[in-house]
Amino acid sequence: METRNSGTARSVQGQVKWFDPGKGFGFVVAKVGGPDILLHANVLRNFGQGSVVDGSLITLVVQETDRGLQAVEVLAIEPPKSEGVMPLRDMVEFTEEDIASRPIEPARVKWFDKGKGFGFANVFGNDEDIFVHVEVLRRSGLSDLQSGEAIGLRMVEGTRGRMAVEIISWEAASK
Repeated sequence: METRNSGTARSVQGQVKWFDPGKGFGFVVAKVGGPDILLHANVLRNFGQGSVVDGSLITLVVQETDRGLQAVEVLAIEPPKSEGVMPLRDMVEFTEEDIASRPIEPARVKWFDKGKGFGFANVFGNDEDIFVHVEVLRRSGLSDLQSGEAIGLRMVEGTRGRMAVEIISWEAASK
């Protein structure tokens, strides 16, 4: 069934209600209220991300269609604040400034299992595994990673080896 745009595009800020990369869509609740806004995976991918964590603040261009409000472009995403969440043991000593000062390394996801809460990635040209924890993923504004996905990583040397402390979509990292 074809969806027809029946309204003019406008910018809306809201919060991600939920997004399921497996289903290929999710919904956003506008700050000003109103009906939920459909966020399709293709629109999110055009922004350079394959997923977005629930609760993220998001700025969208939306359009009224015969099936309701739909996002046609993502302009910005801000991950939810992690207040009250205990930091990972290996991250306790690092401030946001320390993390931001680390170089972004180009990497590819080896595998990630959201159910287990972790996975691994490899920096291009190096087969050494970098541990990726689901909490780091969430703090980075992502909800899932796919095997083979290109990403940017900021890393630290943890007690058990190298681990990601920030994950950035490859498109954002390459800018």
